[in-house]
Amino acid sequence: MTATDGGRDLVRCVEVARTYGRGAAAVVAIHAMSCVVPPAARVAVTGPSGSGKSTLLHLLAGLDRPSAGTIEWPGLGGDPVDRPGTVGFVFQGPSLLPPLDVSENVELPLLLAGFAASEARERSSQALAMVDAVELAGRLPEELSGGQAQRVAVARVLACRPRLILADEPTGQLDAGHRDQVVRALIESAAHLGASLVVATHDVAVANQLSTQWQMRDGRLTCAEEPARVPHQAFYPVSDPGESC
Repeated sequence: MTATDGGRDLVRCVEVARTYGRGAAAVVAIHAMSCVVPPAARVAVTGPSGSGKSTLLHLLAGLDRPSAGTIEWPGLGGDPVDRPGTVGFVFQGPSLLPPLDVSENVELPLLLAGFAASEARERSSQALAMVDAVELAGRLPEELSGGQAQRVAVARVLACRPRLILADEPTGQLDAGHRDQVVRALIESAAHLGASLVVATHDVAVANQLSTQWQMRDGRLTCAEEPARVPHQAFYPVSDPGESC
């Protein structure tokens, strides 16, 4: 396996595991796994429900902590909890605030982070443009279709200009047309920002649009598969002992 420059990797996981509960009630969501996320990564984390995809993304984002092993963010300058905006997380549902219009929803995280109202509004407009949703700026969430709402949720993340974008089943509630809009918005926006992109999905059509696939099974990360029709991007998982890539 090719080594990577540890100073450039956005995330480096070494023998990371996550267990919930104790004793007989303990559930192992992630078994010991090691992996790195380099710059410009485009990866789909695939696997059935309960395989550990969401837990892995939460660990990569610093939203959850491992029960064992270590996670470092050398390419992000340290723990993203201490560096707001370096990691953007797109959840399964858009979670837009009903009283706020689209522009206000996108601006809100920036205002909470201390940005001036004028800069928050400018960044909101730019982010909405990235996902082709400028015309939605004045609408309320209840006036949006599912695909439109999810694109706005993506814009809300992009407005913070993260270096790593993590998306957890962002198209799970969408039809094929809206699914493709959201995936295209994620890929194009990541390229625009120069960010790495990691998408957890059970949808083969989504996974095949990304250059590398990590398969998860029973909390274990297996070797990457790179669809031949997608240009190669460097992405280096470390497989379980005994497995070969």
